[in-house]
Amino acid sequence: MNDKNSAPSKLIEERLDEIRRVMGKVDDDPLRIVGVGAGAWGSVFIAMLQENYGIFRGKVSVRIWRRGGRAIDKSTAEHLFEVINSREELLRRLIRRCAYLKYVEARLGDRVLYADEILKDGFCLNMIETPLCPLKVVTNLQEAVWDADIVINGLPSTETSQVFNEISKYWKERVTAPVIISLAKGVEAEFEPHPRIVTPTQMIYRATGIPLENILYLGGPNIASEVYNKEYANARICGSEKWRKPLGKFLRQSHFIVWDNSDLVTHEVMGGLKNVYAIGAGMVATLTKESATSKSVYFAHCTSEMIFITHLLAKEPEKLAGPLLADTYVTLLKGRNAWYGQKLAKGELSLEMGDSIKGKGMIQGVSAVKAFFELLNQSSLSLQHPEEGKPVTPAELCPILKMLYRILITREVSCEAVLEALRDETMNDPRELIEIAQSHLFFQPWLLGQKP
Repeated sequence: MNDKNSAPSKLIEERLDEIRRVMGKVDDDPLRIVGVGAGAWGSVFIAMLQENYGIFRGKVSVRIWRRGGRAIDKSTAEHLFEVINSREELLRRLIRRCAYLKYVEARLGDRVLYADEILKDGFCLNMIETPLCPLKVVTNLQEAVWDADIVINGLPSTETSQVFNEISKYWKERVTAPVIISLAKGVEAEFEPHPRIVTPTQMIYRATGIPLENILYLGGPNIASEVYNKEYANARICGSEKWRKPLGKFLRQSHFIVWDNSDLVTHEVMGGLKNVYAIGAGMVATLTKESATSKSVYFAHCTSEMIFITHLLAKEPEKLAGPLLADTYVTLLKGRNAWYGQKLAKGELSLEMGDSIKGKGMIQGVSAVKAFFELLNQSSLSLQHPEEGKPVTPAELCPILKMLYRILITREVSCEAVLEALRDETMNDPRELIEIAQSHLFFQPWLLGQKP
């Protein structure tokens, strides 16, 4: 190894040795890292770990689970073939691995490729144009997770409970609990015994019984493909101090800065909230032909609603302003939820197609719209209307959220209705909504399952 590469490699190995020590690993017992779910961010996250630490084979094992049997259609196979042949280094890699011929055959329609099969070569089905490093892929869930030390949850919130309920069966005989890092930004709502938001980390805890201190959330303003291509990015890992600090150091790279924070659930919920308004932003962009003025009007109203909602959910909401706005900004610019809103408004997608979209994966914002509106529309949360002096639910004071619910969930109105909400002459100044939140003792900890 030359001097130029030895110093960074030594630093990386020291980080690996440190996390192995913290996790109580002994010689000849590799640290086992497993990704569960192979969407864009989950695949990129595992690929980054493989690239950074995979050379230390005796000390670490990195693998990813995804369901087997997902066939790739011919149009995707053709696109994949074009990507391969446009990149000489990638083409050479596949030829060296004796893997190129199957892509030729799939392009010609002579064979069928499967999502788990191409992931081994570094192709994520939701991100074909950003090839990753080759990955170790496991399609048997028990084989993937039974001895894992660190589990990366890359599943959408809508699948988290189901998969981790199954995983719990394989962990019954474990002596030590694994550490779980959830990347999921979706949320669900439940209403008994009282209304509350349920986050993916809470779903994991319920399903597995793993101690809460061993379950963390990592999120930040980033786009998966750009992070993998080493665009500068940052994220926060949230949870117990015991694990967030050593894991933050372990996950940190020169282009991917990881900070840490103790407030797990609130950051997790805010990661879901921005997806709600990103869908509307995509609709507005398309319907106004990318009008900068209209988009800024929408941004003013949606940020005031988000600030209003954070006052319900957070004891110190001002601490969330920066991370929430940054995450919202990048999602509005290039996220899949904004893309989905654009495609709906153009008529290129329809609600009947569902919220799992070919080439993009699960659109988390749809279920988040349902969860936030139905939760905030509970009469038990009512407050006095500032002008009319009558009780109203928080949802009634959030016209953008209400209209998105009517567009996406009850399907009463078309995408154009989001512009009607913006142009409603009776709509209050966004500043007034923020003042309402700031002038009330608003925080409702039980909405996040916390004690008052």
